[in-house]
Amino acid sequence: MSIRGLRFGPIGKRAVHAAIDMQRLFAEDTEWASPVVHDIAPRVARITAHAPHLTLFTRFLTPERAEDAQGQWQIYYRHWKSVLSSNIDADLLDLIPLLRRFTPPARVIDKYVHSAFEAPRFQEALDELEADTIIFTGVETDVCVLATALTAIDRGYRTILISDAIASSSPPGHDSSLDSIYPRFDQQVELIETDTLLKAWTP
Repeated sequence: MSIRGLRFGPIGKRAVHAAIDMQRLFAEDTEWASPVVHDIAPRVARITAHAPHLTLFTRFLTPERAEDAQGQWQIYYRHWKSVLSSNIDADLLDLIPLLRRFTPPARVIDKYVHSAFEAPRFQEALDELEADTIIFTGVETDVCVLATALTAIDRGYRTILISDAIASSSPPGHDSSLDSIYPRFDQQVELIETDTLLKAWTP
């Protein structure tokens, strides 16, 4: 079954926009950099401007040393040691400049792993906003967006992905997520574009 379109009715007043990891770390000259951040940034900004008070920006933070990470993450950071916080300018962990102007009222929530739900403040913010729907933008479609969306599904949130405002540095990973992985959750996930969202969502 297709997951494209708003198949479960109008977007209600309790929708929250989660913009995942739109940081300089992924946009500029680092080993994790990808031009896809710049490609989707204008649309993420349009959506944020539509409801800044209902936007949660996540930031993926890295430890100072690989040894500071937990379990398998230590192996991960021995491979990606160039992005350890001790090896980069701290400002690289911040949002890209285009999005900083929205905070506040948009909130910034830091995490050290893929899923935003592993940061208690993320769930706390959703609870405070009485969210029943999460609208996803950001990077990467097949990593941090996917990990957070899967937990959103498990916790019963209506899960809406904005197809032209999410992206991945791996085009095959992006395509396979939209074409094969997310459609597996056809009773819980909807896939729409930015213009459709902005017309349908009245905060």
